[in-house]
Amino acid sequence: MPSPIRILAIAALLAFAPTAASATTAAPVPARAPLQQLRIYEIPHANEGAFHDRFRDHALRIMARHGFAVRSIWRSEHQDKVEFVYLLDWPDAAAMKAAWDAFMADPEWIAIKKETGARHGRFVDAIADRTLEPLAWSPDRAGAAD
Repeated sequence: MPSPIRILAIAALLAFAPTAASATTAAPVPARAPLQQLRIYEIPHANEGAFHDRFRDHALRIMARHGFAVRSIWRSEHQDKVEFVYLLDWPDAAAMKAAWDAFMADPEWIAIKKETGARHGRFVDAIADRTLEPLAWSPDRAGAAD
């Protein structure tokens, strides 16, 4: 499991990451959401390709249906482990909880996990989940309260 210091360092770097939409359009980068959620999955090397396929082709689409706003996604390696890292924007903690509950109960997602797990085996070894609440004095929030 990644150390708390490593997670906080990644979170600090990710907080300033551009949105996926800004990389493909000339539109300005929107302000950060009131809450962000950092997710780090340790995934087995043997299933990395299948994991990426499932997340890209299925999870993102189903998450969008439940109100997930994925800001960005990364791949990392740490201590000989592959990590899948992503950052989500949320309006508040209640919306985050409701969306996760709906996603995890989604019949299509349950069926996809069952089918891909039967075909490929274990997809995730560990998950680190952090809710990030911006501080009023954070450089990216300067003037936000004005």
